[in-house]
Amino acid sequence: MLVRMTRRDSLIAIAATLARAAQKVPANRNVKWALGASLWNSFPNTPFTDILDVMRDTGFIGIRMTHFPAILKQYDITPALLETEVSKRGLHVITISFNGAADDETKHAEILKSAQEAMDFLKRFGANHLVVFSPHRTDKPGAFETMCLFYNRLGEKASENGFKAGLHNHLGQMVQTPEEIDRCMALTNPKLFHFSPDTAHGYLGGGDTAAVLEKHKDRLMFADYKDAKQAGLEKNFLPNIFDLGDGEVDFPACHRVLKSIAYKGWLCVDLDIARQGPRVSYERCGRYVVNTLEKIYA
Repeated sequence: MLVRMTRRDSLIAIAATLARAAQKVPANRNVKWALGASLWNSFPNTPFTDILDVMRDTGFIGIRMTHFPAILKQYDITPALLETEVSKRGLHVITISFNGAADDETKHAEILKSAQEAMDFLKRFGANHLVVFSPHRTDKPGAFETMCLFYNRLGEKASENGFKAGLHNHLGQMVQTPEEIDRCMALTNPKLFHFSPDTAHGYLGGGDTAAVLEKHKDRLMFADYKDAKQAGLEKNFLPNIFDLGDGEVDFPACHRVLKSIAYKGWLCVDLDIARQGPRVSYERCGRYVVNTLEKIYA
């Protein structure tokens, strides 16, 4: 879609470029940096254009849409208007947070339909990743195997659309521990279903994040870089999430794994909490990326 920029838009873009240069924001070369829309649920009544302005100014140039398609109604924005707004800022919609009751065979047709709708939405932005969250934890016999068999079908559907679908581990869901990640990877076809890890949830789930990345690096399609601390972990994990560099996750080790495979793709700093507000947190995360991680691999 061709977007015509007004003189005012051009001046704003130039000013933003100069501001980014002064702040030394992420380079977005091999590794491209994104953020998640879910953070702004803690800051209600924020116009979606303000979220996009934070992205433009801090160098996190991609966004993962959460609660799709409800997010469009939440912010009173159409796909066409969203396309216009991201385009004139040089930004990207890169994926959505996709989930469904994959452990329930009666829901599979509905999930595949939802996946097609999600991919049709993402195609207009040039996106080709479907980040897949597993269902809520359950003790139902055979549920894990049912989920994994379905993920092969979901992966095949994604492939037919020019997409990759990949597992996103998360606390409180069927795949939260390193052992469950390994099991899901073992029970799914590596040609059909990939890996989209979350470093914070992997760490809080008892894993060595760099070791998990190393083990499954051949299936890596996307990742969340999110920092965390273990102390005081409860069911509500939000207080355990921190800006990059403020927690205990070994991101330099993770980044060396990315360098070893010459990773070219998106990393999403999907903060669950911003103690001084989104802009301050993403400015801080951006400085950590520039000052620490880009020295290893940019």
